Amino acid sequence: MNRSILIVICDFLLVSLLAFSTVDVNKLTDNGTVRQGKLEMATNQVDSARDLTAVMRLALDEERKGRDQLQGELARYRDTASRQQALLSEREKQIQNVQQELQSRDQEARHLQQQQSELQQQFATAQTNLQTLNQQLQSASTETVLSKEKLAAMEAEAKKQSDQAAALQQQLAQLAKSNEVVLAEKQQLSGKLQVAEAEKRAAAEQAVRMQEEVKVEREEKAKLAEGVKALASKSSELAQEVRENRPLAANTIYNQLSTNRVQASFTATRPGIFGNEATKRKVTQTVLVSDGTNIFALCHVQDTPLTLWNPGTEWEALEGTLSGNTTVTPIHSMSFHLMDPRVVLMPMTREEAAQLGCKVYRISSDPYKFQDAVLVGTRDSYYGECGFQIDPSTPEYVKLDRSLLKGLFGKFNPSSGDLVFSKTGDLVGIMVNGTYCMMVHNLEAAATFQFGRNVRDQHTGFVLSQLYSSVSQLPFKLQ
Repeated sequence: MNRSILIVICDFLLVSLLAFSTVDVNKLTDNGTVRQGKLEMATNQVDSARDLTAVMRLALDEERKGRDQLQGELARYRDTASRQQALLSEREKQIQNVQQELQSRDQEARHLQQQQSELQQQFATAQTNLQTLNQQLQSASTETVLSKEKLAAMEAEAKKQSDQAAALQQQLAQLAKSNEVVLAEKQQLSGKLQVAEAEKRAAAEQAVRMQEEVKVEREEKAKLAEGVKALASKSSELAQEVRENRPLAANTIYNQLSTNRVQASFTATRPGIFGNEATKRKVTQTVLVSDGTNIFALCHVQDTPLTLWNPGTEWEALEGTLSGNTTVTPIHSMSFHLMDPRVVLMPMTREEAAQLGCKVYRISSDPYKFQDAVLVGTRDSYYGECGFQIDPSTPEYVKLDRSLLKGLFGKFNPSSGDLVFSKTGDLVGIMVNGTYCMMVHNLEAAATFQFGRNVRDQHTGFVLSQLYSSVSQLPFKLQ
């Protein structure tokens, strides 16, 4: 068990003993209730017990997580150990087979030794009989009373015993050779047994080494994974830095834009003469842009049915759609940029942007990185590289340098509503008039109209007149 859990349990038991030791059962009131101070102590003890229970549960959860981790590593160790155990089992089977064969050879050797001892006894008996017969023959030769037949029979018996002794001697020689062969085989089996035991020890040592190698390899893989993560992070940073610093050709930026354009369609309705409705429609080309959190489509206010003027028009209904490569999504609202209300923003969700299937352009983090920018017309199909100058009196705007127009395609006539991109393909801003481009740093709104069939309550005329006043307060060169 974890040491922290033991400490917590000991603390719990100690608190419990102190709690029970502080209760005085003799100091009860007449109606059987304990004093208020004791009740408060009990309540505090219950709270302490609950806190202690929570701590114990947390410690148990940590212990459970650690146990799950250890079980995973144990499963891997068991897999490696099972393979080593299979190898050791095979070695043990080989050793057992060699031991059984060695026992069989020992039994054969004992049997041959027993036969050899019996033959030696028979040979000794034959030698004894031969000596006896020789003695008898000598006695017979010295004694003339024995007949020749008896002498011949004794000689034949002596020859027979001599032949048996020679045969026994030959059998003894064969047994000696067989015994030598058995001893040689026994020595070979002993050598095999030693080799098998050495291989078994080597296999066990190899299993230990493999476990150590697995441990070291796991540590090296962990270090390598950390290195790969760091390298991937650095690689992504380097790739992003290269992408952010690599200038794109105007043709490339326009080609990307032509396949990722979003068509914005607007319809505005107001009461007309003689009770009829007056409807105004506008269609423009734009792109989706994100500040990292929100996604918007943007355009110039003159590309919408609305007009910034005093008095403003009271519209009765505002409707619109955004269509991309694959689908159409409704416009829910229209916001006017806080810095310059002529820039109109139409927010949408990430799901709606994904349905449109168009690229979401990023706002340029450093619009001054390159001297030139790429200007793309939203009404006419023209684009080209333009030089922009910094005007200290209008820090949120850059001025189009018409003397540095180059790489022009189409009938090039920069005007309000044109989009300006950096050489890296990020959005710099939108032209508020034919000379100045407002750099889009954020997507803050000064006012917002919710689209729908009834917008009377939003007092569009009053809001539009207020926005017109804001534009009128801008420097004359920006108007």
